[in-house]
Amino acid sequence: MPVTSVESDLEALTMTLIADFAVGPERLWAVFTDPRQLERFWGPPGWPSTFDAFDFRVGGYAKYHMTSPRGERAGGAWEFTAIDEPRGFEVIDSFADENGDPLEGMPSMRMVFTFEATPEGARMTNVSHFTSADALEQVVAMGAVEGSTLAMNQLDAVLQGLRAFAQGQGTRLEILSDQHVRITRLIEGPRELVWRAHLDPDLMRQWMLGPDGWRMSVSEIDRREGGRYRIAWEPEPGTEGEGFGFDGEILLLDEPRRMVQTEHMTGTDLPTTTNDLSLYEEDGATLVTLVIEYPDAATRDAVLATGMVDGMEESFRRMERVVLT
Repeated sequence: MPVTSVESDLEALTMTLIADFAVGPERLWAVFTDPRQLERFWGPPGWPSTFDAFDFRVGGYAKYHMTSPRGERAGGAWEFTAIDEPRGFEVIDSFADENGDPLEGMPSMRMVFTFEATPEGARMTNVSHFTSADALEQVVAMGAVEGSTLAMNQLDAVLQGLRAFAQGQGTRLEILSDQHVRITRLIEGPRELVWRAHLDPDLMRQWMLGPDGWRMSVSEIDRREGGRYRIAWEPEPGTEGEGFGFDGEILLLDEPRRMVQTEHMTGTDLPTTTNDLSLYEEDGATLVTLVIEYPDAATRDAVLATGMVDGMEESFRRMERVVLT
């Protein structure tokens, strides 16, 4: 993970994040000054950002909002106060309303980004300067340390490019917290078709099957926010096992980029999870990212122990072989 430390200092009124990367300072500069690249990591998993404005000059403003799995929005704004290409820049960072204006009663801070070369590549240092201990403690209490760590640890995929980051890696699992995991898989195919494969019942029945010997017996999707879905599988003749299925509600639909839905094993009292699917295309390949929120670590571990990730890899291989050829 790139982030090596996040420390708050009540005496100096600062919070400092340090992260090391295997690229030069110029590449870091390019990522932090391009709103389309910023959107891929500025915001922790489950709260991706959208930059609505990015006027990169001293005195200019960047305005963005982050969207939660249930559609809540949290806004932010930067006023650029110093730019020193490619070594760094400074902003006044504020919580913002739906118009991008600073929220009254919420702290603003001076945030300094510095990019410097290291023997292994480059180091990014981000120092936030607060006007009071209360403001610093308020931001830390809101989860800034964990949130900024999770956000910056997404940066490797952006810096390396999709194929360098994920090609040949298969379906990868990362444990983000007691309640969250992230699963990624690079698919050789355009985002539009990968999206259709996840939502078109006819296409789903061709690939979303797990190990050989199973078939999808139910695939019903009300393709809208608030719509319900139900999916079920059963073994083919000669294959051992009992049928099972899932049902839930679509919470957020941003076609063809993101879908958030609840997932519950049909006919059981097992806990419901929240599944946050996002697709990003680069050079004809699509990175599938699924962030799953569990109620607790015990449920997380029990689900992962079923071989879920291996089953997903079998399905993704089938997608590439059957749907995308």
